[in-house]
Amino acid sequence: MADKAVTTASKPQMRGLLNSAIKRNIYVALAFAAVSGVAFKELIGTSRKRKYAEFYRNYDAEKEFEEMRKKGLFQSC
Repeated sequence: MADKAVTTASKPQMRGLLNSAIKRNIYVALAFAAVSGVAFKELIGTSRKRKYAEFYRNYDAEKEFEEMRKKGLFQSC
């Protein structure tokens, strides 16, 4: 009866250890890259796109040109 209480240790994995570790690391890396890409797009990309759209909605190129010309930034004007 004492034999059943004793558990035997499982054998170590001698073959394919590197392959299984590489598979696991690839899955983790792909998941991390996907989460990072989506987070960057949502947190930074959309706000940046919105700011650019707002800037060019109110931008007047002729007014900016006249201000720079009055300041003397152009040699030919």
